[in-house]
Amino acid sequence: MSSCLEEKHSRIFVTGPIIVGAGPSGLSVAACLSNRGVPSVILERTDCLASLWQKRTYDRLKLHLPKHFCELPLMKFPRNFPRYPSKQQFISYVESYAARFNIKPVFNQTVEKAEFDVASGLWTVKTQDVVYSSTWLVVATGENAEPVIPDIPGLKKFTGPVVHTSAYKSGSEYANRKVLVVGCGNSGMEVCLDLCRYNALPHMVVRNSVHVLPRDFFGLSSFGIAMTLLKWFPLKLVDNLLLLLASFSLGNTDRLGLRRPKTGPIELKNVTGKTSVLDVGAISLIQSGEIRVTQAVKEITKKGAKFVNGQEMEFDSIILATGYKSNVPYWLKDNSFFTKEGMPKTPFPNGWKGENGLYTVGFTRRGLLGTAFDAVKIAEDITDQWMKMNGPLSSSNVCSSHTIHFHFNKS
Repeated sequence: MSSCLEEKHSRIFVTGPIIVGAGPSGLSVAACLSNRGVPSVILERTDCLASLWQKRTYDRLKLHLPKHFCELPLMKFPRNFPRYPSKQQFISYVESYAARFNIKPVFNQTVEKAEFDVASGLWTVKTQDVVYSSTWLVVATGENAEPVIPDIPGLKKFTGPVVHTSAYKSGSEYANRKVLVVGCGNSGMEVCLDLCRYNALPHMVVRNSVHVLPRDFFGLSSFGIAMTLLKWFPLKLVDNLLLLLASFSLGNTDRLGLRRPKTGPIELKNVTGKTSVLDVGAISLIQSGEIRVTQAVKEITKKGAKFVNGQEMEFDSIILATGYKSNVPYWLKDNSFFTKEGMPKTPFPNGWKGENGLYTVGFTRRGLLGTAFDAVKIAEDITDQWMKMNGPLSSSNVCSSHTIHFHFNKS
């Protein structure tokens, strides 16, 4: 790291880009830059790599997509890993990835403010004890930086424990309890499934329509089937085929209280970023009654909840499976590239580059596949500028954008 840091007075000047965030997104950019001979510095607010995976995920979590769709640039998963690696296997992969490319983030550096200084043409990034500056800034904090806590009337009145899924680890803590799970995405479904394994009685709140697809169909991943079909057929046709497969495998989910959106699953993902639920067993437990589906909550009471249909029930605990949000608006100042929600205004596949040396990775709403796509693009672009400033690079084994294939946008 000393090779790319130059201390000036109370500041640290970074000769390569500053990358904010040491998750898979930040590591991917750093690896692609390193492979091209360009140094970088990663600032990470926690004390570890991939803190979302290490500190804020439940124990039974596995990758929702087959591992070859989740590889970071330049390094495949070990062959002995299963199709859907576990949480611990993914963490070990990330740690091996950082070691392979000699990536050593500066840990415990919380970015309080980052802004572009027009006079110097540099980005200044202020943490709690250091001010860094560089020609380039890569925002890699991603779309899942902070838990979303919904504003439900009466939530603070509830006398039992209320936790977000970011703090949930295992259903063992809720054995034999009646639990209200707010949210019906992948996390909500899997938490309910986990609770059932410990004889808890989960009630899952379904506020909006949701697509539920089988994770696998006759041994093939639904996502893999969709990606293959999109090479040959229009998006709407592929969506209809996926819904046929889902109906054949799962039955009519509307009868279970899980209304499907009118827009198909892939089109909905492209337009809104809303991900389909990939079922790993929750649907069968809903059908058997082990998981109860409820309507939207009107109000939380001291001992339970009132629902919009007038029903009232008591619960021992509440788990908020309400997702995450970007934290970019809190620290990136005076920048028009992001929306007020902290997402790039320019949609995929062109949302990776802003002005004045600003880049973003991990905001595609397309998971690790989208991260890999953006990381390669960013490294190519910064390397071109680096070469003009510092001369040609000696590295010949470079990461090329032509090795990343993405098929979501075919229509």
